[in-house]
Amino acid sequence: GVLGSGDFARSLAVRLVCSGFKVVVGSRNPKRKASLFPAAAEVTFQAEAVKKADVIFVAIFREHYSTLCDLADVLVGKILVDVSNNTEINHHKESNAEYLASLFPACTVVKGFNVVSAWTLQSGARDGNKQVLICSNNQEAKRTVAEIAQVMGFTPVDMGCMSSACEIENIPLRLLPAWKIPIFLALGLFLCFFTYNVIRQVIHPYIREQKNKLYKIPIEVVNTTLPCVSYVMLSLVYLPGVLAACSQLYYGTKYRRFPDWLDQWLQHRKQIGLLSFFCAALHAVYSLCLPMRRSHRYLLIETAVKQAVEKKMTIWVEEEVWRMEIYISVGIIALGLLSLLAITSLPSIANSLNWREFSFIQ
Repeated sequence: GVLGSGDFARSLAVRLVCSGFKVVVGSRNPKRKASLFPAAAEVTFQAEAVKKADVIFVAIFREHYSTLCDLADVLVGKILVDVSNNTEINHHKESNAEYLASLFPACTVVKGFNVVSAWTLQSGARDGNKQVLICSNNQEAKRTVAEIAQVMGFTPVDMGCMSSACEIENIPLRLLPAWKIPIFLALGLFLCFFTYNVIRQVIHPYIREQKNKLYKIPIEVVNTTLPCVSYVMLSLVYLPGVLAACSQLYYGTKYRRFPDWLDQWLQHRKQIGLLSFFCAALHAVYSLCLPMRRSHRYLLIETAVKQAVEKKMTIWVEEEVWRMEIYISVGIIALGLLSLLAITSLPSIANSLNWREFSFIQ
């Protein structure tokens, strides 16, 4: 059974029907909503839908849970699957699932499917590797919902008892929790190096020689800043491992807990490394764009004019040519190696490597 007629309820009904389940949808306006659901799904009033189903997906907002109180007698002994989410983290003192359980003590409430979007449900087996987090105080009810999720092509994950519902409901609302510290770190480093390079390449020439070089800021100064951020971030990936090893050697054991700051640092290494690769990749793109600038063309023409005026046949300097060729070649190889590190940090790739293979790549 599915109670509700919104986007999620419709997508859920479609996926259940495609997975071979007999679906009955409960709506306050069944005649008007029937055309929105697949023909194989029966759309009727909520009271009738509740009578015909043993497992009921409650696909309505928390504010409307109280409207189901009239169905309390019919809901006795049923499994209610709460799929709702909040608009803010920890918006209420108790989770939506716990609130639903308090309204219907004679029912068994299971929290699940809230981390799966309506789009994922509609797209079918192509998104079958999505995890469905499930929690409940009743093991049998959890097993029943997990079996339904598995038949639908999802991977059920048992998150324990109902006290985990609040954590599960907060998951869709979190915005890159593991990336906040690395991003702020990268931005801080970028601002420091950018300020230094602006002073060195723009302000200093203006003060000493009255040369206006503001045009360098958008491309050239940024391009000088990005590799600085990249190699500092890369060093911050491996430095905590060295500090952790020194700590273990100092205390003579690997079972002593690391300090909180070092523990947090170790946990953010992957994100810091990927940001290092991102800055290096941007640096490569900016470097390719350097000859495309109008300022670069003007400088080339100016150099050619000076050469013609001075009647110089060539300005070829062998040492500078070789230095630039080697410089660019080594840079390309370094970016390739950093790309390899970035790829192997992805979970889908890292999971296919054993420890020796991962260590070899590092």
